Amino acid sequence: MVNLLRFSELATERDLRQAIVEAGRLCYDRGLMPANNGNISARMGQDRIVITPSILCKGRLELDDLLVTDLDGNLLKADPRKRRRISSETPMHLEVYRQRPDIRAAIHAHPAHATALTVAGMPFPVDVLPELLEGLGPVPTTDFATPSTDENAYAIREHIVGYDAVLIRNHGAITVGRDLDEALINLERIEHVARVIVLAQGLGEIRRLPPEIIEKLHELRKKMKP
Repeated sequence: MVNLLRFSELATERDLRQAIVEAGRLCYDRGLMPANNGNISARMGQDRIVITPSILCKGRLELDDLLVTDLDGNLLKADPRKRRRISSETPMHLEVYRQRPDIRAAIHAHPAHATALTVAGMPFPVDVLPELLEGLGPVPTTDFATPSTDENAYAIREHIVGYDAVLIRNHGAITVGRDLDEALINLERIEHVARVIVLAQGLGEIRRLPPEIIEKLHELRKKMKP
């Protein structure tokens, strides 16, 4: 079976549309984008992106629902029959691509357990599950930013430069990758860690990894990075 979420810098517009539609279906089915929440985008060439529009449920997207914009947010392509509008959270995606020329995909989602940690004022734990440090690394949390405004772009700016996953306080998360497969894996990873933390808190004291193990995991991650 072909993994539609994987693509290179040579991907066509249709390839990217298919990848976004598939990513939306997976995120919706897994509860990462309930209702019509969230946005998904992919870089096309150096100066354009394909992105989900406003309002639509990401689990029921069609190829021609998607929009093409430049990195300034100007609408370049939209199906005139659909009358889809640019999402108010597009500036956050554009900020990602401006700050990270190395990535080609971004997912803004609403993972329940990871978001719950920010609502409770808890920093995301990096010293509990080894696979987090081995595969992703630390996950910072922004200050509160008003949803559907440019504040989200400003809030993630200082974090997204150095991290592939960022939690947006009381709102959700944004993850990035070289393609949508990697961005989705990063999203699933932070939600899994957060869910384990929430479950563990109900069972008793959270036992954290010792410093020497954390250091080993940091070194292992450095060796595994492409």
